[in-house]
Amino acid sequence: MVSSEGTGKDLVLFIIPLRGMGREVGRMAKGKYEQWLEAEGLLQLESWARDGLSDEDIAKKMGISRSTLNEWKKKYPDISDTLKKGKDVVDAAVENALLKRALSGDTTAQIFWLKNRKPDKWRDKQIVEAEVGVRKLEDLI
Repeated sequence: MVSSEGTGKDLVLFIIPLRGMGREVGRMAKGKYEQWLEAEGLLQLESWARDGLSDEDIAKKMGISRSTLNEWKKKYPDISDTLKKGKDVVDAAVENALLKRALSGDTTAQIFWLKNRKPDKWRDKQIVEAEVGVRKLEDLI
């Protein structure tokens, strides 16, 4: 309670938080994309991508829809490049881990690696091209 001087009445002061309610702290509605183009915002995006978050998850953390993120990636190359940079780091780590497993004799890892690296040779369904000639029945008699 706060006393109002000279009136003899007490006032009640309520403090209501306006930021961080159900969203990441620091996010504001005005020009949302602008904060993600600043160094701190780009660093956060790269971190989320490096942590393995999907675009869907990143969009949620940004407080936007997946379609908005896709639009921003097209419109703002810094956002697209930053997300790609972060994803490249984690993708390389996963590739290295998979390769180590495959080379150590993990048959499942070997199959997965070969099916993805050499799909023409190792996919389950092979596409076979053949040339078939057609002749008239009269020519065979």
